[in-house]
Amino acid sequence: MAVKALYDYSFPSKDRAENFGDDMLVNVGWAGNNLFCSPACVRVPKAMTWAAFRAEVVDPWAGGDPDYDPSSVGGWWLDGEPMTPADDVSLVDAGVGHKSLITFRTGGS
Repeated sequence: MAVKALYDYSFPSKDRAENFGDDMLVNVGWAGNNLFCSPACVRVPKAMTWAAFRAEVVDPWAGGDPDYDPSSVGGWWLDGEPMTPADDVSLVDAGVGHKSLITFRTGGS
């Protein structure tokens, strides 16, 4: 539903990329999971490797679901396109940008 402002609504967004320096916002979603029905937004360093992102962000977040099995994760998608991440590549070099959406599936979902 659209919102109609009653006045001129012209000011820069607080979550634009230049406000985050060497960090960026990334949305992470677990496709097909009923407990985490929408993505989580996290602040991460742009230079973070995929392995670190997985170990320090994805696994602890998804581990909130008792059915999460890190070994069953696959089917990664970045902004609606399938991807095969390499552990030693930085998020930026993997194509992840400010406010990108990374989704994954597990064997059971």
